[in-house]
Amino acid sequence: MDDKPSPEALSESSFFLFSFGVIADVQYADLEDFFYFQGTRRRYYRHSLLHLLFFIEDWNNESSTPCCVLQLFFIIDGYNAQYNASEKSLEFFLDTFKRLKVPVHHTWGNHEFYNFSREYLTHSKLNTKFFFDQIVHHPETMPSEDYYAFFFVPFPKFRFVLLDAYDLIFLGMDQSSPKYEQCMKILSFFNPNTELNSPQGLSEPQFVQFNGGFSQEQLNWLNEVLTFSDTNQEKVVIVSPEMCPVSSAGWTLRQGPGLRLLKSPGKFHARNQPLPGPLT
Repeated sequence: MDDKPSPEALSESSFFLFSFGVIADVQYADLEDFFYFQGTRRRYYRHSLLHLLFFIEDWNNESSTPCCVLQLFFIIDGYNAQYNASEKSLEFFLDTFKRLKVPVHHTWGNHEFYNFSREYLTHSKLNTKFFFDQIVHHPETMPSEDYYAFFFVPFPKFRFVLLDAYDLIFLGMDQSSPKYEQCMKILSFFNPNTELNSPQGLSEPQFVQFNGGFSQEQLNWLNEVLTFSDTNQEKVVIVSPEMCPVSSAGWTLRQGPGLRLLKSPGKFHARNQPLPGPLT
């Protein structure tokens, strides 16, 4: 995302404002390479961390330093939980990211919840909600502690909104919580299968247990933020892991206005790539 446009693409009145970096699906694990369950792609789990190092080196050497980096979920693979290596792999990942010279904004995806509970993530270094830029005299734009969403302003009139696309999810959720009960009601209505991770026979295959969605509370908050930005003529970038209430395929999917949406394209995965070469 921090590639500069070609001079031909800029009008005479255009000028560079700021840049930011984006990375998704690192999915690190201290495992040998192997093919995933579909058998179509070889996974390079250990090498994914080296790809991260290449990105960090590139961002640090940019002539115009990015204002920040957006880390769009799946930092460590779900297999870490099976080997009791979740905390060790996370620590290894975070130590690697310390080499970056700019702030990192983290989002959470289902692989984070394969490894950790929501309570753990809330008190971990993957919670970067402290970057939140409060809007004075507009308490309706203050995000709740019940979901992991916030916004920041990297440049005047530009607002980045990071959403919690797994606000409603079984994984990592306290089974005694009202949200867990809400998840059960939603999933049982749309998915009659005994195996809730199976989309077999579903007309809407996104309604499976490892998927998730947005609570109405979070959507109401998002509406308040977008209303404020619209009133103040701000440009808004919505940052969301895989699913967004204005696009893609979450439980709470509905079409919406033409906002700029930043999400993982699902095509480049660091752990799917062999090593590009030695680090300098």
